[in-house]
Amino acid sequence: MSDPHDYDVVVVGSGAAGLTTALGLAARFRVVVLAKGGVSEGSTAWAQGGIAAVLEPGDTIESHVEDTMIAGGGLNDRATVTYVAEHAASAIDRLADLGVPFNVGEQVGERFHLTREGGHSHRRIAHVDDATGWAVQDALAKAAAAHPNITLATGHAVVDLITERHVDTARFVARACHGVYAFDTATRRVERYTGRAVVLATGGASRVYQFSTNPDGSTGDGIAMAWRAGCRVSNMEFNQFHPTCLYHPRVKNFLITEAMRGEGGRLLLPDGTRFMASYDERMELAPRDVVARAIDAEIKRLGLSHVRLDMTHLGADFIIHHFPMIHARLVELGIDCTTQSIPVVPAAHYTCGGVLVDIAGRTDLPGLYAVGEVSQSGLHGANRLASNSILECLVFGVAVADDIAAAWDMLPAPPRTRAWDESRVTDSDEEVVVSHNWAELRRFMWDYVGIVRSTKRLERAAHRVKTLRKEVHDYYSDFRVTPDLIELRNLVQVADLIVRSARRRHESRGLHYSLDYPATDAIPRDTILDPWTRD
Repeated sequence: MSDPHDYDVVVVGSGAAGLTTALGLAARFRVVVLAKGGVSEGSTAWAQGGIAAVLEPGDTIESHVEDTMIAGGGLNDRATVTYVAEHAASAIDRLADLGVPFNVGEQVGERFHLTREGGHSHRRIAHVDDATGWAVQDALAKAAAAHPNITLATGHAVVDLITERHVDTARFVARACHGVYAFDTATRRVERYTGRAVVLATGGASRVYQFSTNPDGSTGDGIAMAWRAGCRVSNMEFNQFHPTCLYHPRVKNFLITEAMRGEGGRLLLPDGTRFMASYDERMELAPRDVVARAIDAEIKRLGLSHVRLDMTHLGADFIIHHFPMIHARLVELGIDCTTQSIPVVPAAHYTCGGVLVDIAGRTDLPGLYAVGEVSQSGLHGANRLASNSILECLVFGVAVADDIAAAWDMLPAPPRTRAWDESRVTDSDEEVVVSHNWAELRRFMWDYVGIVRSTKRLERAAHRVKTLRKEVHDYYSDFRVTPDLIELRNLVQVADLIVRSARRRHESRGLHYSLDYPATDAIPRDTILDPWTRD
């Protein structure tokens, strides 16, 4: 097919959010799903814990809502939280129908084996051993690959959105999104993919930090592209650090699932002392922000490189049965978690803010939707409750597909747009600039905009971001794009949004903890940045 590649709907991202949306649309529309790498190389496949849903007697929708609101520091939108909780069970049913082999309950009549994680008041986490994300991704990817109306285009790094600014006409054109420019890593060319609607399902931006639990592709692409196209973003200061990432000299981003603490895992200092009781009465079952700050405080107080997570008291049979993937991987690395405690540190894990959307996933730009971690839907507030992430992808993926179908007759067909212009750029002979700036950005974001912040640290970060933005802008203007340059450009933009948002919040709430503003305001307020308004 020649450029432009014209479809009904363009979906950017091939994780749970993107594939759920595509499958919801494919009965009526031709859909292309653009994946930066392989179809299953995104964050969904890395998720270990499970999916939260009210599935058994004794639990209630109201309880799930309250747990989510408490974890989110009261900043969540209650209507959105309720909507997601009410649709959680049906999302699980759809996955089961696709063949996701959820663990069966151990008691007679129990359909699912449910675990409990930090911040939850009940056992409500449906899971597939300790590899739920992979099972979900595998089922969705197989269903999408088998559908004749879905095209899976791998190796496509999206550069920017196609809007009215790129329409090939001198007449006035209404503001709207008509597609994307995407760099094809096979041909090394930037091509156009157009459609009546574009869905961003690109995930979060945790790779803006030096240490992360996520794959390399979590570079904030959708957030940065939407911002450049004129969409508001919200709550970018709320960056979740998972409390327990494996501390190992060779493996930098292996997550130790929260379900281990949910099943009785204990956090210990090197001398074997438990310390969580000094920080929260819920101890290891406190929400992630509390546990991550506690670990960070102990590491800094004692000058440690890590703390330890101990499961040995639960017995080898229990550990191997419930956490087979983690046990096997740790054994490969010389750690037997049935007899040894696991060295762990916090690491950047989840972006709770993002592109501002409504209950149908609509952004400020007509024709553009956002779903999953790229969005700020009001579900997570100031801190995401464990196992609500894939759930958001599943519920909002359906909502977005339903809204596009309902609005189809009002969505204009893509106009004639301009091809990508490389007439004024050359191939770079200074690729070291990209790698150097990438390393510098991730280091100072970790040091200055990490788990604990201060006004002075944020000022230092703002100064460095400003300098890097200019360097990257000049580089982008002079040279042909590459996947690394595309990601660096987006990361620098997202870093700027995170720092600006953090400097605006003069309180400590959820994942944003400031030494200069330790109190929490009585009235929760979102931080909303508008690209059309000067700060």
